[in-house]
Amino acid sequence: MTKNFAARSGARFATALLLSTALAGPALAGTIVGTVRDATDTRALQSAQVRIVELDRVTEAGRDGSFRFADVPAGDYTLETRYVGADSVTTTISVPDTGAANADIVLGTSDYGILVIGQRANQASALSRQREADGVSSVLTRDAIGQFPDQNVAESLRRLPGINILNDQGEGRFVSVRGLDPNLNSSSINGTRIPSPESDVRAVALDVISSDLIESIEVRKSLTPDMDGDTIGASIEINTVSSFDSRSNFVTARVEGSYNELRDDITPKASIDFSTALSDNFGISGGLSYYLRRFETDNVEADGWTTGDDGTDFVEEIEYRDYDVERERISASLSFDFRPSDTTTLYARGIFSQFDDQEYRRRLSFDFGDFDQVSGGAGNNVLFSDADEEIGTERDLKDRFERQRIASISLGGETETGPWTIDYAGSWSRSSERENGSIDPATFERDFDDEGFAVGIDYSNPMIPGYSVMSGGNLFFDPTEYALDDIEYTALSDSVDEEWMARLNVAHVFPTSSGDFTVQAGAQARWREKSYDANVEFYEDDTGTFTLADAAGFPTYRIADIGPVASFSGPRRYFDANFGDFELQDIDTQFDSSVSDYVNQEDIYAGYLLGRWDSDTLRVIGGVRVEHTENDISASTTELIEEGATFGGVVLDDDIVVVTPNNFTRSYTDWLPSLNVRWEPIDNLVVRAAGYRSLVRPNLGDLAPIFAVEQNDDDEREGEFGNPDLLPYEAWNFDASVEYYFSSNGAISANLFYKDINNFIVDFNDGDGGIYNGIAYDEAVIPINGEGADIFGIEFSFAQAFTFLPDPFDGLLFNFNYTYTDAEGTVLDEDNVPRSIPLPSSSENTFNIVLGYEKGPFSVRLAGTYRDGYLDELGGAPEEDRYVQDHFQLDASARFNATERLQFFWEWINITDEPYFAYQNYNGQRRILQYEEYSWTMKFGARMRF
Repeated sequence: MTKNFAARSGARFATALLLSTALAGPALAGTIVGTVRDATDTRALQSAQVRIVELDRVTEAGRDGSFRFADVPAGDYTLETRYVGADSVTTTISVPDTGAANADIVLGTSDYGILVIGQRANQASALSRQREADGVSSVLTRDAIGQFPDQNVAESLRRLPGINILNDQGEGRFVSVRGLDPNLNSSSINGTRIPSPESDVRAVALDVISSDLIESIEVRKSLTPDMDGDTIGASIEINTVSSFDSRSNFVTARVEGSYNELRDDITPKASIDFSTALSDNFGISGGLSYYLRRFETDNVEADGWTTGDDGTDFVEEIEYRDYDVERERISASLSFDFRPSDTTTLYARGIFSQFDDQEYRRRLSFDFGDFDQVSGGAGNNVLFSDADEEIGTERDLKDRFERQRIASISLGGETETGPWTIDYAGSWSRSSERENGSIDPATFERDFDDEGFAVGIDYSNPMIPGYSVMSGGNLFFDPTEYALDDIEYTALSDSVDEEWMARLNVAHVFPTSSGDFTVQAGAQARWREKSYDANVEFYEDDTGTFTLADAAGFPTYRIADIGPVASFSGPRRYFDANFGDFELQDIDTQFDSSVSDYVNQEDIYAGYLLGRWDSDTLRVIGGVRVEHTENDISASTTELIEEGATFGGVVLDDDIVVVTPNNFTRSYTDWLPSLNVRWEPIDNLVVRAAGYRSLVRPNLGDLAPIFAVEQNDDDEREGEFGNPDLLPYEAWNFDASVEYYFSSNGAISANLFYKDINNFIVDFNDGDGGIYNGIAYDEAVIPINGEGADIFGIEFSFAQAFTFLPDPFDGLLFNFNYTYTDAEGTVLDEDNVPRSIPLPSSSENTFNIVLGYEKGPFSVRLAGTYRDGYLDELGGAPEEDRYVQDHFQLDASARFNATERLQFFWEWINITDEPYFAYQNYNGQRRILQYEEYSWTMKFGARMRF
């Protein structure tokens, strides 16, 4: 009743306001249309601000440079046009009683590329779009010859204020905004939401997409009612190239080689993109990119830190991992742009990206889990002897091929007629991650029990514990001592995420004597289905005839001696040739092939109403959005009951697996009000304030009713559960910023933000036992909603092209941004006692610094990026929490324009060889969980424009 009353009252107020505004305004007749371009007629200048001085009416140029004022009284007017890095231009125009007056506005000078080529052009374009944005945002753009700051979308975003990147194998993948979990962002391509290829998360690994195909990336940190409401970090909006972006036809080709210092190999990259106008009103643009990257990673992992009976700390399992990786990316885009009339623009845009990941991993593992205390030594040096307990060792090989694909097609358009603007769109998108035929792993095992084997572990370097064989080395290093024991074969791992979308927005402008008032309403529907299907098979080789000596390989590991190791292909060849000798382990196969399967259908229906005021100095956008969510989720309860356990009142004679289908449905509705204010009290000083409510829905995998239980012969039940009752994150968000844009190419800004989050989600380790959805357990991991979290932060950014300095210093460019984020929440520990934690994946301090120089044919850049350490995973107790150490990375690049059409370039990535380190704070010390080092990568090549 209350909501209906509020809705009716709001509608009546909006109607009265529209009528009063319309009646108060003058009788209007004509239209002003035009374009804004650079002096070389190379590129349309998107987000150039155009103002009718006499009426205080303002608008901004679209991506094709076009602008439009409707219902302008007949008469003579002055248009003032502004763009960062260019002098303002005034143009006089006469508006007739009926029809349209045309204005073609040129900015900059005829010097080649002053506004469209190079680092300064990227900066001017990005700052112009940031200045004219409706809310708080940061922007990256490419220049007119297709130069983007970095190789993939994730790496490019690293340079923006408040952005840091979570790496995988030393390469940026997931984007964190203001230090928050990547799952709190939303990502779209050409207005189409990107589903996640991974089976259990919403976050999209943006390294799948090549930056060669991208025109711009906008990170929108405050929401307006016409935007999807499911983001707390930011909305990351990626746009591919349109034929209307450029004023002239072009074809750009790029060839490159990439060298990784650890791999000692050169791999290729090539791309081509084009834009051509087949007529004044029809154009085609697109591109194709290919990248092959081979690299190596040296890794150490540890698990099970414990304190022995003698008071000595040691880890129960330690692994030395040698990764050899080949990643291949293929990306393609194609766009059609069409103007069937002066009032309508239509488009069709598609993008396809494929990311292949072939990973070989050789691993040496020590298992000290049977030890109650070490055999000797103390402090940082401990000794384990098989005279006291059995020492397990494994040498295994992982041979995994994984393919991710992202595809989207969007169709839409915009019609402007008189005071009305209607835009409409429909889209389809699909992401997938598929793995079939992987061996993960093939295990060669050797247990030492009272055979004279002893090994020492040295923890003096907390990042890289070393090992030394003290005795029994003749057995430990003999490859014939390690027989192939078992193979875990991934017959299928198939994750598919597909979404359809339809959207309609209608706006009406009511001009007044001091600005424009716009009423806009819209509706959107999204139909999504995410599924995961796994078929994992376990085989044992009881013959014991195939040993490491029969599959000998050569290690490329530099941290320790992990030989002997298997070759990349030896175990697979033997498995394929002798398949009949392997025995399928039915119970393990049934359990692992059933436990993670699910289907989650999620439909979202949304509508909104907003009012917008635009004048020379003030823009206000306020309104409300409503989103209704429906889920229909299917999965299973999968129980593995061991021999000797009691099930159904009967003691079992054999292991069994019991699978019971589950289905849950749910729906909920969220009202999301928002208000954004942009005030420009004097030229180039922009003050913003924003308040809005938003949500983030739980990961689709966490919502799935996947209930997995393993019961041992002592009837102890260990569980891992999904939670279909999870509530979405809900947040009230507030931003306030001040931005000043220099008359030259530069800006300085400061921003305060605050977020009050309810229902944030963490994995809870319950060691006290209980009942969950009717399932009894002694220990369990369950995703739960936390009680609440407060996030406060500050962003500061400074960018300047020092063109006003005397020669040769007028080529200097400098960028710096810093973000402080205080993100804390409260959860219950395993004893149900509240404790305060930093939100997972939240870094307190991040900064980026870029020093560039661009003059004549030369352009160089040195870029550093830093993020604080962060909580990665929550344990049952503080000493079990997993943290990731802080990270600073330094990159360099240089470009030389041999001619206006030929450029040579060079890049050096991770110059300082920054490693990855994850740890626990166990007994007051940082104890290793994972360490990785990647070394540096160097790239070199040429770009040609035709």
